[in-house]
Amino acid sequence: MSINSIDHEDMTSITTKWDHSEEYMEEQRPAKQVKSAEARRRIEALREIKESGLTLEEARELGLIH
Repeated sequence: MSINSIDHEDMTSITTKWDHSEEYMEEQRPAKQVKSAEARRRIEALREIKESGLTLEEARELGLIH
């Protein structure tokens, strides 16, 4: 099917039938993924601090964690 064979009225009627809740859900996923990635990085940083023998207070003083 070529783009030229699509009827403009059909396209307009289809767009009015879209479920906007799906678009809303897709917008929420990236934010959740970002939070998960941030949590994983923080956990990894805390593991490295623990392995290095630093205390949390020392790590804060060094600016390794906030």
